[in-house]
Amino acid sequence: MWTRLHPLKCCLLILTSLILLNSCCKGRLLHSNFPLCHVFISFQIDHFGFLEDGTFKQRYLVADKHWKQPDGPILFYTGNEGDITWFCNNTGFMWEIAEEFGAMLVFAEHRYYGESLPFGQDSYSDSKHLNYLTSEQALADFAVLIQNLKNTIPRAVHSPVIAIGGSYGGMLAAWFRMKYPNVVLGALAASAPIWQFPDMVPCGDFYKIVTQDFARSGHNCDANIRKSMETSGLQWLSEEFSLCAPLKSVMDIAIFKNWLQETWVNLAMVDYPYEANFLQPLPPWPIQVVCKYLGFDPTVSDYQLLHGVSQAAKVYYNYTGSSSCLNISQTATGSLGLLGWFYQACTEMVMPMCTDGVQDMFEPEEWNFQAFSDECNAMFGVRPRADWAGIVYGGKDIIAHSNIIFSNGGLDPWSAGGVTYNITDSLISIMIPDGAHHLDLRYSNDNDPPSVREARALEVKYFREWINHAPKTPRTAPTP
Repeated sequence: MWTRLHPLKCCLLILTSLILLNSCCKGRLLHSNFPLCHVFISFQIDHFGFLEDGTFKQRYLVADKHWKQPDGPILFYTGNEGDITWFCNNTGFMWEIAEEFGAMLVFAEHRYYGESLPFGQDSYSDSKHLNYLTSEQALADFAVLIQNLKNTIPRAVHSPVIAIGGSYGGMLAAWFRMKYPNVVLGALAASAPIWQFPDMVPCGDFYKIVTQDFARSGHNCDANIRKSMETSGLQWLSEEFSLCAPLKSVMDIAIFKNWLQETWVNLAMVDYPYEANFLQPLPPWPIQVVCKYLGFDPTVSDYQLLHGVSQAAKVYYNYTGSSSCLNISQTATGSLGLLGWFYQACTEMVMPMCTDGVQDMFEPEEWNFQAFSDECNAMFGVRPRADWAGIVYGGKDIIAHSNIIFSNGGLDPWSAGGVTYNITDSLISIMIPDGAHHLDLRYSNDNDPPSVREARALEVKYFREWINHAPKTPRTAPTP
């Protein structure tokens, strides 16, 4: 979930046996010493109706080097809104604990993203083809996939499954355990804003956290970003920011400001303590680096301020120095399926956001559901169901569920919509004060703060408890 649709803004993997599984690995190594198989399985386009009986090929990735037979656990990544290989390569936590648990790793691609397109090149052609892009259909895909794995891989039938995901994938991991407790034993939902929906959390909290990240990272950093929103001078701005296309109109200025706002948000999400290239190549603690260009006193001239802002933006977009110009139509990696996420936001993933310019460093903007709905209708010919996610997944009333870890980073703005306190002794919150967006799922690093090391150790502890207490055979109904 990297780009949000805001009202009135312009940006609005066939497995049949373990032998086949091993033979399908043709030496492609995305991880040192880990053969990784790319596999496709046929799924129903519509799991919940009977009129549309078409199927499509969905991709998933499998690594079984450390899997202990029989019945070793399966760590199952619930794919996000993008190419699954990207998430696979950025979820080092699973790779690092696979040997310890004797686990098979499975990374499932979300329908409509990467190579898992229900209607091929026509999948995004219109709303009729996009109609099956929902979280409910994706969860059903995952459930059917796990059943297929257990039916086709020898000695996996009793393997306990733990769902793992981050961001939207973390939401899916939590919801997967809630909706299919017969399929998954437990879930780790990292940076999963399952409460970022209407009437669950204040719409302004997300941007307050972004602002706090900048405020704590440098003198006057947030204040100067707030002041820079008073922008003018089309030609000068185009040249100062080295834009690929010059600003020519008031609408271009609005797009430019939104681009800057998304830049600060993305920096808050990926404020990692080491060099990383999750969204863009960035230095350690990138917000601290950015704020070095923004430590002006209140008397700074507009020219000096905007020059500082341009240098700060280039930390995010041109840290390597390889870009000749900045493209304001892109703020995140091309591995993300932004159009698909826009559609999901316009249907069931309605996540209110607002700013007030006082408790945050952005221009004031109220949450206007009607304007948002009108935007969605103009773009896709659909209107969002504001309350649907709360109805189908229970909103904040989830006490009846079990075996879910909700981890959140104190630096991550998405923690505003996350579960940040223990609900029961098996609905656990783990807070990582020095953590940005799902830092705990990334590979361990010498520069990791103690809080994320402790979080990973806790997650491993709960995984082990769940596996040790898992039923050794599937539950069956009594014979009448």
